[in-house]
Amino acid sequence: MPDKPINPWLRQALELGPPLLFFIAYMRFQDTSLTIGGRDYDGFILVTAGFVPLLLVTIAILWKLTGRISRLQVFTAVMVVVFGGLTIWLNDERFFKMKTTLVYGFFAVTLGIGLLRGQGWLKVLMGEMLPMSDHGWLVLSRRIALAFGAMAVANEVVWRTQSTEFWVTFETFALPAFLFLAFMAQSKLLERESLSANGADRSDAPDHRGGDR
Repeated sequence: MPDKPINPWLRQALELGPPLLFFIAYMRFQDTSLTIGGRDYDGFILVTAGFVPLLLVTIAILWKLTGRISRLQVFTAVMVVVFGGLTIWLNDERFFKMKTTLVYGFFAVTLGIGLLRGQGWLKVLMGEMLPMSDHGWLVLSRRIALAFGAMAVANEVVWRTQSTEFWVTFETFALPAFLFLAFMAQSKLLERESLSANGADRSDAPDHRGGDR
């Protein structure tokens, strides 16, 4: 079922707004401390407590406006609630930082399992947006699985070795930018393996392409 039409700027605001607001709020309140019930909560914990419901509200709004919610959004929401909740409950920011590693690691492993079965499981999430041949989905799934794996490792290294301020900046800007560039780098693959409007596989057309198979 296709999405209901929605203003693209509004969609971008709803999807990118929560992490950007998290970044802004943390930079503003990172030195803040609040005592609740005899326990001291620093700025990171307080901002996380605001981020979790904000993300859920924006996903709910997207669901209301578009009429559907993706598996990716559901999984992200569950991980944020679980690890955000642990961060707040145990007053330990490490759980929220680990969440990013686990999310990207989960995607890498899931796509890897599909590849071992000879299937490009990225098609399940993006098939409606990017009509491609099965071979194209295999290649794209392999490349994006490697990208997710690299992002999981990078996040794990950064949060364990760098300051919280550096990690917040890295997680908000560097990781999404890397994923965006990873997808943009697949433009030739998408063009080569795309399906025509009548469903024909353009990759069967005679050409002189080489590259990843």
